[in-house]
Amino acid sequence: MGLIVTLAMAMPAAARPDSFSDLADKVSPSVVNITTSTMVAERSGPGAIVPEGSPFEEFFRQFQDRNNPEGRPRRRSALGSGFVVSEDGYIVTNNHVIDGADEILVEFFEGESLDATVVGTDPKTDIALLKVDADKALPFVSFADSDTARVGDWVLAVGNPLGQGFSVSAGIVSARNRALSGTYDDYIQTDAAINRGNSGGPLFNMNGKVVGVNTAILSPNGGSIGIGFSMASNVVSRVIDQLKEYGETRRGWLGVRIQDVSDDVAEAMEMDDTRGALVTDVPEGPAAEAGMKQGDVILSFDGREVTDTRELVRVVGNTEVGKTVRVVIYRDGATKTLKVTLGRREEAEAAAVPAAQSMDEPGQATIMGLKLSVLTEELRQKLELGDRANGLVVLDVDQASEAYEKGLRAGDLITEAGQQTLTRIDDFQDRIEAAREAGRKSLLLLVRRAGEPRFVALSVVE
Repeated sequence: MGLIVTLAMAMPAAARPDSFSDLADKVSPSVVNITTSTMVAERSGPGAIVPEGSPFEEFFRQFQDRNNPEGRPRRRSALGSGFVVSEDGYIVTNNHVIDGADEILVEFFEGESLDATVVGTDPKTDIALLKVDADKALPFVSFADSDTARVGDWVLAVGNPLGQGFSVSAGIVSARNRALSGTYDDYIQTDAAINRGNSGGPLFNMNGKVVGVNTAILSPNGGSIGIGFSMASNVVSRVIDQLKEYGETRRGWLGVRIQDVSDDVAEAMEMDDTRGALVTDVPEGPAAEAGMKQGDVILSFDGREVTDTRELVRVVGNTEVGKTVRVVIYRDGATKTLKVTLGRREEAEAAAVPAAQSMDEPGQATIMGLKLSVLTEELRQKLELGDRANGLVVLDVDQASEAYEKGLRAGDLITEAGQQTLTRIDDFQDRIEAAREAGRKSLLLLVRRAGEPRFVALSVVE
């Protein structure tokens, strides 16, 4: 037993590097400190210092006027980090580091400073590409394949924390595939110390390649508590290639609105398992031209299985604009393959609302905890619905009902039940009876709120 314990304790010690000094020496010359300068307008008057109408208001206004007599704009500086990715001077950093700056100064490890220009930015991934003109080849680093990074791998963060200059911190990969708030988020979580000023700096693996770009921290006090996030290098490298070639991003666009498939939605659609992305709307665009319909479930895209909406959004965005791909969908109990030629997301037009006939049979009823009404002209105007909107309006929801629990609220518009259009109260009743006769436990509703569609499955079991 003692031998087993001894071996178990020895293994981590053997895996830990004796020193990170050789790696730090190797990569530090490619890391840069970034200082930005921005002219900001000076606020006139006391602002939030004293409440409006306070007897001290005039005093504070005179104080500000003495310190800034003409209300002149002032220059504000900020600090960040970055790294060189080519010998001719291309530099990667975070978009928020240089956003709005009119001057960008890059300081190199050996002390030289050069002015930088912005080649392009991508706010969606918070990545920016800069360029400096140097009179010699610059030391640079390359990207690693972030998909090969494993939880527990050692990593090294290099940057300019809190304006202290070049600094190195070590840690491990704490988690992968973290999502914060963006559409294309794919963050590596690390416990390597990351603080303000580290933004835009590289996260290196033990081979000296960049596995991520340090972007954010989770902290109650603004300092490092061991929860930092680096945008995965595979995301960054694709963005950088496009910024270098076009000065902007060019992401693939499928042209659908989607939501995750829940267990009850899968049951209502008689799917064998819970997976894929449920299509809630198909505006004019590539998917519509290929024959995709509202209510289809996208199971695979370009040969890659789709597990949820986040994965679909990322894989579509990473696909070349203009490429024709095979998309496997689930529809009416069977799979079907569509060929879709992708458009460009940045150029996508706003979704169009499908046409529908006007209503002339007003009526109300309470069904499944929902007080429903046909769409009258009065309701159409009150809810600011277009002439082409159709369905049943939710007037009220029983707070003890499943419908309320699933998020339905007064003002929602139910446009479909069982993937069939609703125009009358009787239509809804018919769909419920049909679901029960077919032995289904739930009925799938298509609900719109402020124009945004989503699917909700409600139980029809008596």
